[in-house]
This record gives sequence, C-alpha cells and structure tokens, in this order.
Amino acid sequence: MYHIIVPIDFSEEALKGLDLAILLSGSLECKIEMVYVQKKSLDYNPGSKEEEYKYAEKEFKAILEKHSSKLAPKVRLSYIIKSGRIYQEVVNQAESFKDSFMVASTHGASGFEKFFIGSNAFKIISATSKPVITIRGSVLPEKISKIILPLDISADTRQKLPFTAEMAKWFGAEVHVITVTSLQTKDISKKLTAYSNQVCKYLDKHGIRHKTESLIGSNLTDLVIDYANTIKADLISIMTEQASDGTFIMGTAAQQMLNKSTLPVLSINPKELRI
Repeated sequence: MYHIIVPIDFSEEALKGLDLAILLSGSLECKIEMVYVQKKSLDYNPGSKEEEYKYAEKEFKAILEKHSSKLAPKVRLSYIIKSGRIYQEVVNQAESFKDSFMVASTHGASGFEKFFIGSNAFKIISATSKPVITIRGSVLPEKISKIILPLDISADTRQKLPFTAEMAKWFGAEVHVITVTSLQTKDISKKLTAYSNQVCKYLDKHGIRHKTESLIGSNLTDLVIDYANTIKADLISIMTEQASDGTFIMGTAAQQMLNKSTLPVLSINPKELRI
C-alpha cells in the first residue's frame, strides 16, 4: 500500500496539494496522510501550544468531513500533528514508510505559520530520497493522461524513469520522452539518442504508450514548459541535483521548473539506480 504524505497549513493554497493527492490516489490502494507541524519555539507558552494543537485538530476534522466523499473505495484519509522543524518532520513521516511519496503546494500560509509551504516545499524536496509532486498554480488537471519526461545529457537524467513509468501505468497515461539541449553537436546528439532509446525500450517493456521529440534552445526549462503546454500535458517529471558531499540540492534548472510551471511537477533526487 502506498502512503501519500501531504503537508498542510490549512490555507486554501496548501489544500490544493490535498486535492492533487486525492486525484493521484484514484487508481491506487493507498493511505493519504496529512501532516501539520507545530514549530518548536521558545516563544510559545504551554497555553498557545495547546491552543494551536486544538486548532489543528478542529481543522483536520473539518477536512475529513468535507473530503471523505471524494475518496476512491480503497483510499483512506488521515492526519497527524507533529512538532519540530517543518520540512524535517514531513520528510521523516514519508520516509517511515517503504512505499511513499509526497504531494505539496509550493505556496501557502496560515495564522500560526506564515508561508508554511512557500518556505518549506523546496527544503522538503532537497531533504528526501522520496518522490515529491508539487503544484504551484490553483488549477488542477482533470486527470493524468500525458506525462512529460525530459532528458538532458546529465548522467542521472534517466533515474526519474521508473517512478514516472509507474505513475503512467496507474493512469494509462502516455509518456512524452523529450531530449533537450542548447547545443547540437554530434556527440551530444549521439548521447541523447542513446538515452531516449533506452527509455523507450523500458517503456515498451512495461507496456506504456510513448512519443519522442527533440528540442533545441537556449533555455531548457522554457522549452519543456512550452512543449508541455502545447500538447496539454498534465505532469512534468524532473531530476534535482546532487552535491559533491552526497546531499541533494535544488539546481537552477529544477528551481526554474518549479517556479515557472503551472503544471504539477514530479521531482526526484538522484541515486544509484539501474534502469
């Protein structure tokens, strides 16, 4: 059973993450777990801490009542209230389950924790080995029928394939395998063609419909987003980057994609993985 972890601060924007999680859960047997984190602070007195906890419980109960009817038969919705650093507690909750991923809005604010999601979504992505799906805009896709999988010349660009393919199978979606480059040399073209062929072979093996395209331009993020909007895609799958010490970082390309895309973005951190 998959566990979908959704950080919540009860703002309208943050609840879009829950709406997206419910959409993604439609084809799964899974548990959606909403997470609210009380921030540890010396400024809190026991009364205010208790008041915040009661406020969160009241809000969660209202959410359960409102959203329960939207759930597929094999989907359960629950919540947990934690205390600590927001992004760490959300990540810890996700990583306590073997099969899990996170869904979050990149914007949000509440009375207790201003800009909760806005200041923590990128930290969550950078701190976890789990997939994270984010949504920036207020408009949700009606379904996931087209997924964009861009490939560049980096060694880890194909590591997003297995989870992306798994999502495609959940929804019967078509994967658009797109090679992107700002330079068209013989060596780059050869490498990108090899990567594309490997990805398509994997998709064929798993019975997933796919199309291919090659794009050349100065800004790779804009190339991908423009293509995605042209074909009316529903999700873009990207890799983040890895620092020399093995930690994850939000590279420029990943930050641009998360800041610019109005479509949901699946972010996956690089790791040792054979495809």
